Amino acid sequence: MLQRTVFCGLAMLKASPSNLLIKTLPPYAFCTLSSTQMNPSKKLTFSHIFQKCSNLKALNPGKQAHAQMIVTGFVPNIYVANCLIQFYCKCSNMGYAFNVFDRMPERDVISWNTMIFGYAGVRNMGFAQSLFDTMPERDVVSWNSLLSCYLHNGANRKSIEIFVKMRSLKITYDYASFAVVLKACLGIEDYGLGLQVHCLAIQMGFVNDVVTGSALVDMYSKFKKLDDAFKVFREMPVRNLVCWSAVIAGHVQNDRFIEGLKLFKDLLKVGMGVSQSTYASVFRSCAGLSAFKLGTQMHGHALKSDFGYDGIVGTATLDMYAKCGRMPDACKVFNLLPNPPRQSYNAIIVGYARKEQGFKALEIFQFLQRTNLGFDDISLSGALTACSVIKGHVEGIQLHGLAVKCGLEFNICVANTILDMYGKCGALREACLIFDEMERRDAVSWNAIIAAHEQNKEIEKTLSLFVSMQRSAMEPDDFTYGSVVKACAGQQALNNGMEIHGRIIKSGMGLDCFVGSALVDMYSKCGMLMEAEKIHDRLEEQTTVSWNSIISGFSSQKQSENAQIYFSQMLEMGVIPDNFTYATVLDICANMATVELGKQIHAQILKLQLHSDVYIASTLVDMYSKCGNMRDSRLMFEKAPKRDYVTWSAMICAYAYHGLGEEAIKLFEEMQLLNVKPNHTVFISVLRACAHMGYVDRGLHYFQEMLSHYGLDPHMEHYSCMVDLLGRSGQVNEALKLIESMPFEADDVIWRTLLSNCKMQGNIEVAEKAANYLLQLDPQDSSAYVLLSNVYANAGMWGEVAKIRSVMKNCKLKKEPGCSWIEIRDEVHTFLVGDNAHPRSEEIYEQIHLLVDEMKWAGYVPDIDFLLDEEVEEQGPYEGRKATIGSTG
Repeated sequence: MLQRTVFCGLAMLKASPSNLLIKTLPPYAFCTLSSTQMNPSKKLTFSHIFQKCSNLKALNPGKQAHAQMIVTGFVPNIYVANCLIQFYCKCSNMGYAFNVFDRMPERDVISWNTMIFGYAGVRNMGFAQSLFDTMPERDVVSWNSLLSCYLHNGANRKSIEIFVKMRSLKITYDYASFAVVLKACLGIEDYGLGLQVHCLAIQMGFVNDVVTGSALVDMYSKFKKLDDAFKVFREMPVRNLVCWSAVIAGHVQNDRFIEGLKLFKDLLKVGMGVSQSTYASVFRSCAGLSAFKLGTQMHGHALKSDFGYDGIVGTATLDMYAKCGRMPDACKVFNLLPNPPRQSYNAIIVGYARKEQGFKALEIFQFLQRTNLGFDDISLSGALTACSVIKGHVEGIQLHGLAVKCGLEFNICVANTILDMYGKCGALREACLIFDEMERRDAVSWNAIIAAHEQNKEIEKTLSLFVSMQRSAMEPDDFTYGSVVKACAGQQALNNGMEIHGRIIKSGMGLDCFVGSALVDMYSKCGMLMEAEKIHDRLEEQTTVSWNSIISGFSSQKQSENAQIYFSQMLEMGVIPDNFTYATVLDICANMATVELGKQIHAQILKLQLHSDVYIASTLVDMYSKCGNMRDSRLMFEKAPKRDYVTWSAMICAYAYHGLGEEAIKLFEEMQLLNVKPNHTVFISVLRACAHMGYVDRGLHYFQEMLSHYGLDPHMEHYSCMVDLLGRSGQVNEALKLIESMPFEADDVIWRTLLSNCKMQGNIEVAEKAANYLLQLDPQDSSAYVLLSNVYANAGMWGEVAKIRSVMKNCKLKKEPGCSWIEIRDEVHTFLVGDNAHPRSEEIYEQIHLLVDEMKWAGYVPDIDFLLDEEVEEQGPYEGRKATIGSTG
């Protein structure tokens, strides 16, 4: 009757999918069953049933067995009663456990120790301590039980106090005592105390014990004293799988991945087998090295060793695939796990978030919430990171509310991720509030708030927070310096950047790849390319990121030839370009109009299957258009697998730059119909197209629509387009009024645009005002003199023209010469106005003569611009006006 009742309950549990892994768990009890009791052909005893229920945490079947014991009048001995207490403690039902304990006519040490562990398990250390204090007799196991209970409840200092008390009471330690107290030293991060415990272990002869030795290896590893950890391991006379796992894990935790893998190879040689934790360390090494192929081999090894469906090993495997960027493989492993633990869900969520697939990460998080596993701080942090990826401010607020509701808002990991999320979503005020309310701040907290201000272009506050971080005795790391240097680069704050550079050198991070790349970028954007080159050449390791920094640096300073040279060097060094590299090189091809090189890069992109990247697709559209190939530009736009506002902007810009205003406006309206929100760049292109087509009313409509419909404040470039639009239509005075009504000071581009339009409209008064403002901004700007002189020349005011010539001559100002270039058979030919340096210049000028004669024959009258006398003299045998016809400036 008893066996049938209990086994019905156990069979129901085993049939549940959530308990498929339970059969692999070893039976555990304070007392070992006899061989007779373990034989399935014999009748089950109550002790055996309670142990089975305890292992399965099967409360109802165990209670039924207890009830049956009472009904049959069976009086349990101490051993059976202890098994029953242990069963209730394992099921966290301390009320029943205490009733059994209280009614025991006789108790032994195991009875008391079991109750202490039970109350510690439900975090009632007060009652656990009182039980310990009332124990009639205690052995070292009793003391170790109390030590362990405080440790597992996070009371590390209390655990150490009890260890010291044992010493004062002359309680003899055993190996478990040292193992527990060494973990407590880690908990309070007291390396000195750990050394003292090690000395005591040596003094008492426990240093050769495998359990104590494994604990020492673990302690030294986590204190980043890996040499000491390995020394302890090497001197151990006997090594088991636990100490091998500890030393392998130590190397992996200290990012010594290759050494960890070598130790794993040595472990296989001694034939000791592999444990769950060892596999977890090996997969973490593969993830750290991005060694996908080695990871797949280790996956095969785990499958062969029957660990393929183990929750811990499976989680480590899918985490490895996720960190190697192989999310489909990670998902396959996840789906094959019979009962994926919460850690597996966490790895998938974090993996999707890191792969910029925020929506998928949030979907998995929602699914996790619907399971009975619940979420933890890592799950929530992963979901918040996903919100940062998709710039999901609303979703982030909801998750913040969930953190508050679950009491996780003060968890340092969750708080840091909330702070980072608000910063990346542009909610700087909320980020500051979170930072100010944090009870504890670590380096990640400071880095997050500094990065938030840098990302939101608050350079002064970024630098101020950097100083505050140092005053709080928190040492800046590579990420801190990277953010601060990036802030200086964004604002071209060279003086601040050089000061930070000095601090970086003092900190010893001057040759760090991440920090060095940020410095290269900062000096490049500040125009100090020689300094950028020096830093790049001195870096300890020149990664793809550092090469990208120097290439983009030269590209941003319009030194495309040098950028191409560095790209060639990068390939020669065997460094693999990434999406950003190819996009930068395509941009260089666009600026130089080197379409053949652009086609070669395009072919490489297709070969590497990078064409699906939105940014690269947009850059291809831009490159072909700037090389004059509008057909291929449109083809790239049509073939783009995904089109965001950048892709649309590139195509609209292409049409606008080629004077195809009607097509640009048509494409913009199509974009609006598809509900793609335009950005500032798109509106610049649309307004430029309206200016080319002379669509004043439509241009004014789009300019007003920017703010009223899309909430975009017009920038300087938009006002410049509107000035050009009004000026071209003859409304020069209205253009001047628009400039005067701007919320910021006009730059040289706007005044130059207005001055050019005055020349076309012959408005001398406005031209003089524009030239005056332009020269106030830069007295050495030759274009202001040239444009104003052309206005006077068109009006027949030759006296004023002579004055300007005289001023320019006295100031030694010259008009910037026009420049043209053409690519023929992979060679770029460059020409300046009046250039005689080309080896085939005579043939070229003969062709120019023929073209000029044909133009005259056709009745073409060139628009005569102002030229200095010196320029005319430099033209050689040809008239300056004729020579300028073949140039583009």
